Amino acid sequence: MIEYRDAVTGDAAALSTLSRQSFTDTFGHLYRPEDLAAFLETLSEQAWAAQLSDPGFRIRIAEDDGVAAGFAKLGPPALPVERRGPSAELRQLYVLGAWHGTGVAATLMDWAIETSRAEGAQDLYLSVFIENHRARRFYEKRGFERVGTYTFMVGEQADEDDLMRLAL
Repeated sequence: MIEYRDAVTGDAAALSTLSRQSFTDTFGHLYRPEDLAAFLETLSEQAWAAQLSDPGFRIRIAEDDGVAAGFAKLGPPALPVERRGPSAELRQLYVLGAWHGTGVAATLMDWAIETSRAEGAQDLYLSVFIENHRARRFYEKRGFERVGTYTFMVGEQADEDDLMRLAL
């Protein structure tokens, strides 16, 4: 049974492990080892602890029998978009491969949308790697539209992301 709850500071280690594994499993083959290592450092336990202590972030975690399966993280908008009003940003939505297709991502996305609305956001923004077709289809099915591009850095490698917006 998958359970969902708000993450707490004690989840920093689990979120670090989950985010590092998910990113590496999905994208690790695209990068030089030193670029991947530099990026993974941004997902350290210390970085997670800081975000979990920051009231500007909202993080929801999915657990399957106590094992972290996925998470969604909302934060203040930082993407280079021209905002139309109060906005939120889905900073990350990661689900480990064993839970793909189980509804975890959909439940986490529903939470992100509902939470953004409840906090007064008019729009919800995110960025997605242009080659991540599965994720892009997932977002488009929920009504997100492409509104631009963004350079996402992994170490010294620049990737092109699509910027997407959902009108709430």
